[in-house]
Amino acid sequence: MKNVTVSMDDAVAEWARLEAARRNTSVSRLLGELLAEKMRHDDAYERALQDWLHRERSWSSDGQPYPSRGVL
Repeated sequence: MKNVTVSMDDAVAEWARLEAARRNTSVSRLLGELLAEKMRHDDAYERALQDWLHRERSWSSDGQPYPSRGVL
């Protein structure tokens, strides 16, 4: 595990201290957990986007216009 120094606005630091206390953890652990969650979310989004971009498209247009919204 690496130690890092983080600079932030006073209001953000106060929120982090209060949130860490509410969760019964340290500010360091709170920030580590929040960043890990962000990393997992971003990685999952990127994988889903790349999967979608590289899928073979099975649909195609035959040149006919789409039906109007009034026709069901």
